[in-house]
Amino acid sequence: MLTLSPMFAVSVIDQFVVSLMSIVYEALPFVIIGAIISGILEELLPQQLFAKMIPKNRSLAIAGSALLGLIFPMCECGIVPVMRRLLGKGLPLGCAVAYMLAAPIINPVVIASTWAAFTGDRSNVDGLTSAQMVALRCGMAFITSFIVGSVINRLAAKVGVNNLVKVPINITTSLTMVEDDEPKKPVMQRLSNIASVALHDFIDITCFLILGAMLAASLQTFEIVNRVSFLFTNPWTAAFIMMVIAVLLCLCSEADAFVAANMLKVPLAGKLSFLVLGPMFDLKLLFMYTRVFKPRLIITIVLLLWVIVYVLSMAVHFLDQYARTTSVL
Repeated sequence: MLTLSPMFAVSVIDQFVVSLMSIVYEALPFVIIGAIISGILEELLPQQLFAKMIPKNRSLAIAGSALLGLIFPMCECGIVPVMRRLLGKGLPLGCAVAYMLAAPIINPVVIASTWAAFTGDRSNVDGLTSAQMVALRCGMAFITSFIVGSVINRLAAKVGVNNLVKVPINITTSLTMVEDDEPKKPVMQRLSNIASVALHDFIDITCFLILGAMLAASLQTFEIVNRVSFLFTNPWTAAFIMMVIAVLLCLCSEADAFVAANMLKVPLAGKLSFLVLGPMFDLKLLFMYTRVFKPRLIITIVLLLWVIVYVLSMAVHFLDQYARTTSVL
């Protein structure tokens, strides 16, 4: 029977606690921001605003929603409560999903961090400039979110939104909504309502964030990721393994670019798949999705993300190889 020494057990516990708290502390500010924004949206955002903003052409609406992160920059840690409130304010499901997937990547903070991460010697490894890495990451994120949002939009039209999203979210799909007749509320009442909604969302999301962080901390503590490092030499396996790592590690999108940039031996396809899938889907997000989406919608989103991100990553890899070959010739 294998026994562990007390010193080893303490060391493992210390590592687990440090990993757990680092993930929670990294994500917590964004959960707070997301909860506050969701409270503000619920109380102050006019009911018809998003219904009036989105174009009648649903493809244009989904494409525009994928770029909303440039106006409402959010980390994936806080995007779910914001997206939930946008659904209740009249944003169609396909548009809300496109915003939820793209905003953690296509926003000023993440663009700046990706630019900084892939400067200097780390950019020379892949032969691409920091601007090219930013363009590839944001481009792949936009294409992925647009395709997923479009598929979800058609699915919602076919089976009905209420069969995909959990109650009590009040989802409005009509572009012509009834005007609000609510009387003006005192400032203190509005602040109280904002605080109440924000507190509810903060507690709701934080519980599932901690569960995801516990799983990720366990993986980091026992160094499971390091044991599959030999699979990184081939781009086909590297892209898949890096997607698995992105899901398991639950890194914040503001920090994951620095992690990927320092994996010097990982092929470009692996880095891109890691940078695009991670902010769209990981363990903590899976727990958060269960508070908003029904299983059918979660499975659809996850399957689409894995297939699209993998295909795009390999396509970029082969295009890059072709460009290198033609430049040499």
